[in-house]
Amino acid sequence: MELDLNMLRPQERLSLRLRMRYEQAGFRKYHMGRFEEYGLYRENRRFLSSEQVITFTDLDGRLLALKPDVTLSIAKNAPVEPGTCGRFYYLENVYRPGGESHTFREISQMGLECIGAVDGAVTAEAVSLAMESLALTERDFVLELSHMGFVTGLFDAVGAPEEARERLLQCIRDKNAHELRKAAAAAGLSARGADALCRTAELNGPWEQVLAQAEPLALNAPMGTALTELREVCAALEGRGQTASLRLDLSLVNDLDYYNGLVFQGYLQGVSGAVLRGGQYDPLAEQFRPGARAIGFALYLDALENLDAAGSDAPREMLSVALPKGRLGDKVYDLLSGVGCGCPEGYADSRRLVVENPAAGIRYFLVKPSDVGIYVERGAADIGIVGKDILAESGADVYELLDTGLGRCRMCVAGPKDFADDPGRTLRVATKFPRIARNYYAAQGRDIDIIKLNGSIELAPILGLSDVIVDIVETGTTLRENDLKVITEFMPISARLIANRSSYLFKRRAIDTLVSKLAEVTEQ
Repeated sequence: MELDLNMLRPQERLSLRLRMRYEQAGFRKYHMGRFEEYGLYRENRRFLSSEQVITFTDLDGRLLALKPDVTLSIAKNAPVEPGTCGRFYYLENVYRPGGESHTFREISQMGLECIGAVDGAVTAEAVSLAMESLALTERDFVLELSHMGFVTGLFDAVGAPEEARERLLQCIRDKNAHELRKAAAAAGLSARGADALCRTAELNGPWEQVLAQAEPLALNAPMGTALTELREVCAALEGRGQTASLRLDLSLVNDLDYYNGLVFQGYLQGVSGAVLRGGQYDPLAEQFRPGARAIGFALYLDALENLDAAGSDAPREMLSVALPKGRLGDKVYDLLSGVGCGCPEGYADSRRLVVENPAAGIRYFLVKPSDVGIYVERGAADIGIVGKDILAESGADVYELLDTGLGRCRMCVAGPKDFADDPGRTLRVATKFPRIARNYYAAQGRDIDIIKLNGSIELAPILGLSDVIVDIVETGTTLRENDLKVITEFMPISARLIANRSSYLFKRRAIDTLVSKLAEVTEQ
């Protein structure tokens, strides 16, 4: 009886095909145990996506951990002869925090690592195999390619302070030009420097076009070297006929401590987030082998579990928009209708949760404001409009493409008129926004006790439940009527247009067109 591969689940079929391809390319399978000594992760925690690790003590008294990462173990333990390039592939499960679920997830990864004498040819082969890995899913895909040296070189060229770089990097990664300018100004950069940083968000598309646009912007040797290395890899891929699904995006940036060269991400049509991530990580390799270089990637097989059902029932060419219910949603719909994206059946006259205009190629979902970011991040909607407060509190991993200017207010710390902070004791903070409050005070190193409330926040300091509150303030009338005052304003709030990262790749023309129309009428 012949083995029918169609009986297997999509990720099982794919893992068999990948194993065959990696073996053909000369990679050896690397297998590691489920547990690793915790000291490896403690000593190298800057290379981990999260410091949260599941630990336990074994019968010999050793502190072990369920592995949160494969690359660290390979970089430390894989047998690599001096002067050679170790080539390994793996199929392993890792254990990482699950985000909004507040629990740990078991994540199945398959990937490869090249460690040691990694040259341009090895680098190009690794990226080529990433392309082949995506192609083996038999879905439409895009591989985004960038180089960390371009952005870090640009930071040096414009004089970006070290302490400001993480914030600038986040704005670049989110294509958040409006806040990038503010962050650049706060860091003391010139208008010309801010312009140069904002240009990175525009440097995405076909590789030859992007390199032609980027080369005049190379202000120093590291930026020039980054573009040279990108050109060499792209030329190698073109020689293999692999550039049809390749895009350069110089705003694709990652952890400065981990990656130091090429970085890349792979997306599949109908899957909400990146299914493949990789890049050059020499700093980690050098921790265990002085002078070594390394490049690799991981394909997240769990993302393929629902591959056949991925995506919504909407036609692929239709743009799906998550709108918040209520006054803000009404204002946003009026704004969209004003640029030709209204619905003939009447948005306000219907009790339906989904309305659409096939002629305009747009479909609206009406959802609770706090859910907009989730719908967009998970790919149920391509884009959405959400208040900055809700977006920051949710931590949704999305592009933030436009500040519409609607619903302007500000996030503030407020308290009694006679309030005086005592740094010698823990500050009690009542809020509807624990993540925002925690991040704000963490940046100051202030010890706080967060009291999560859902309504009547102003009552907390009046009754002695808290010392201060962190909340949205529009006019300040409610504060004044209750003998409270604004102590600090620290975040401007307005409605932002956000986009799913995968949708932006596959529906970029439609999204960019809509953003341009809205930018004209909102003067952003």
